[in-house]
Amino acid sequence: MRIHIGSDHAGLKFKNELIEYLVAGGHDVTDHGPYEYDALDDYPDFCIPTAQAVAKDGSSLGIVLGGSGNGEQMAANKVKGVRAALVWSVATAKLAREHNNANVISLGEREHSAQEVKDFIDAFIATPYSGEERHTRRINKISHFENTGEI
Repeated sequence: MRIHIGSDHAGLKFKNELIEYLVAGGHDVTDHGPYEYDALDDYPDFCIPTAQAVAKDGSSLGIVLGGSGNGEQMAANKVKGVRAALVWSVATAKLAREHNNANVISLGEREHSAQEVKDFIDAFIATPYSGEERHTRRINKISHFENTGEI
């Protein structure tokens, strides 16, 4: 699986650890930064390019990381074609894929252990979209609004 990843300073430690973990698992990972610690960096500078790469590729997934994951999710969701989900459990990781066909997962380094984050990501990657009509209908409504500004 091709995976794009980006964070800010608060997610840098997990990002670097996750890249190693994902590559060891056979994934093709693109790192969108940051590449060194800077307490004054801004998550949009890294999370938006991560989301843009996912939207452009169309068949990849993305991971954005920060202290809580909240701002990172918001930034990623500003990119047309991205459905970023803030995940805090294996169940929410699975539901984000099954029901929402999320293509980006957002996580908070300050909220979880490294193992928990790996478990969430594994569940996110392994879970397919259900394709159920009700979920597709809802996703299409979001896409319609994204494209037209109309509900």
